[in-house]
Amino acid sequence: MVGIEQIDPDGMTMTVLAGTPLEVVQKAADEAGLFFALDLGARGSCLVGGNLSTNAGGNRVIRYGMARDLVLGLEVVLPDGTVLPMLNRMIKNNAGYDLKQLFLGSEGTLGVITRAVLRLHPKPGCVAAALCVVTGYDKVVDLLATARRNLGPFLSAFEVMWADYWHQATVRVPGGKAPVAIGDGTHVVLIEMQGLDEDLDGARFDAWLQQQFEVGAIEDGAVARSLSDLSDFWGTRDAAAEFANPQVIGPHISFDIGLPIRRIEEFVTRSKPALLDRLGCHSVHYGHVGDGNIHIVAWVPGAAPQPLPTVSEIVYGIVRDLGGTVSAEHGIGLLKKPYLNHTRDEAQVDLMRRLKRCLDPHGILNPTKIFD
Repeated sequence: MVGIEQIDPDGMTMTVLAGTPLEVVQKAADEAGLFFALDLGARGSCLVGGNLSTNAGGNRVIRYGMARDLVLGLEVVLPDGTVLPMLNRMIKNNAGYDLKQLFLGSEGTLGVITRAVLRLHPKPGCVAAALCVVTGYDKVVDLLATARRNLGPFLSAFEVMWADYWHQATVRVPGGKAPVAIGDGTHVVLIEMQGLDEDLDGARFDAWLQQQFEVGAIEDGAVARSLSDLSDFWGTRDAAAEFANPQVIGPHISFDIGLPIRRIEEFVTRSKPALLDRLGCHSVHYGHVGDGNIHIVAWVPGAAPQPLPTVSEIVYGIVRDLGGTVSAEHGIGLLKKPYLNHTRDEAQVDLMRRLKRCLDPHGILNPTKIFD
């Protein structure tokens, strides 16, 4: 089930089979003079069906939304073999329930996605990016506000890396590059803008950065002046894929949580000492702070296996206290099942169970995922 069936440049849609790799979709859109906005580090290996069934997020949610925001239609097979040909290609279609939303993010527990109509966008005319050194999380949040206000819809990414993560990504990872130098208590913010015209929008981006430097919002930084620079900047953000290397961190536990943006630093300042004091567990932090999503990498040096239950209890307990979610963009699966009630109350979980029983009464689709 691999392949692109149709590209409609007028309707700006692409119809694909669910087994098509994300990177294939991105390249096909680019060759057609268009742009598919979903992007994540596993682009070369992850498949469209998996992206949609987990409602993947990725690097540009702040501008384009989650995977569900990039889908107009689906073809889905129900557990009894019924095929739902919901291959809608129109942005406006209010003919009854939007049934595709049942299957987007349901982790394959309600039906099997076989085809999708994806929403495309115009190809950006230019891309500008900068790595900015900012001291204090309050200044990070203030910088996000001014970026939204001054760059408007052109702001395509606002990624934040804490100093602990930056050290691992640029010092410990083999071949890692550090375009900027930072100290303790500082953050590196990767800001990307996708504009229409290099002369107009590129100049706007540079002028805004200069203004932020002059008022002290940014202490230091580096601006991408080539595609190579852009790749290097994103390389620091994507370096977490190398952390499993024994030369870097080795065996570890990864978390994908969502929090109100102002409370993210409170989570870090609570969880980091709690993990270290209770378990001797180290942790580093980075993520898509522009949309309230943070990733944690935690590890107890030399532990085999890593103490997943206790680490999860600490992390998800703080998430619950701060009104966050135990899963921002990677689903519940098996490992997060015990903590679903940290985010959803019993009435919501009961409705999920009833939907499951209605569509899959024999429990044959992805059994035991999300809940028992």
